[in-house]
Amino acid sequence: MAASPLRFPRVALVGRLESPGIAEPLAHLAAFLAGRGHAVVLGAETATHHPLPGYRSAPAAEMDRHADLVIVIGGDGTMLSIARQVAPFDLPLVGINQGRLGFLTDIPLAAMETTLAAMLDGRFVEERRTLLDTQVNGDRAVALNDVVVNRGSGGSMIEVRVEINGRFVYAMRADGLIVATPTGSTAYALSAGGPIIAPDVPAFALVPVAPHALTHRPVAVHESAVIAVTVQRGSDASVHCDGQTRFPLDEGQTVTIRRAASAARFLHPEGHDYFGMLRSKLHWSAIPERLPDRRD
Repeated sequence: MAASPLRFPRVALVGRLESPGIAEPLAHLAAFLAGRGHAVVLGAETATHHPLPGYRSAPAAEMDRHADLVIVIGGDGTMLSIARQVAPFDLPLVGINQGRLGFLTDIPLAAMETTLAAMLDGRFVEERRTLLDTQVNGDRAVALNDVVVNRGSGGSMIEVRVEINGRFVYAMRADGLIVATPTGSTAYALSAGGPIIAPDVPAFALVPVAPHALTHRPVAVHESAVIAVTVQRGSDASVHCDGQTRFPLDEGQTVTIRRAASAARFLHPEGHDYFGMLRSKLHWSAIPERLPDRRD
């Protein structure tokens, strides 16, 4: 009897560039996939830093022509970078964690083969994550985690004016302002006191960073909102997208942030539980406290 066709016949591998320890698991994974009959291609930057003889390479801008699935070995930073680039192609992504927390790269390196075998056979959970489209000074960038307007190296606070859908919301003096997606709600925004937003909640969080007035609190808005942040005072201010793309901001300049047209597509192991993942990563109690039975 003929073998069933592969669900993902072509698989691209992307590895964390700065990690010398990535070469061995990358080679192991490539051999594992090739042994299953998948055509394996390396991301161009991965192939430059960690070449594997016998495997072709392709740039992220052309990944849709060479792959049906992208597997990332590394940390969330590596995943953020490639997810933004392949989101317009609607390519699914799988993350293998070689970093620290790994909210997006959720498969342990030790369980790589067993977990991937099941997923490649079709046993997985799929979800889509919203991205932010950011425009400033005629430039444009996309973020999966967050867009941050922050103070410069001089150390002085900045003053920003915030509008939502063209309506004035507030002016604030602070070290900065974070606009986070549900994905980014467990990143910088969380450390600044923002809420955790479940991935299926269509919302963005506006989280002040060290505001001068303690009455400025995090605000959640619908993901259809158009957010405009204008720097009214502050020299050497800047805007960062996922901490990987930076644009300078002069006084009077505005950053416009809205939901991007594309979304990132992630595959997780069968039985994936978002809140179970949070319990594990954030070290929440795994067993509910046993409250006394107060029934009469």
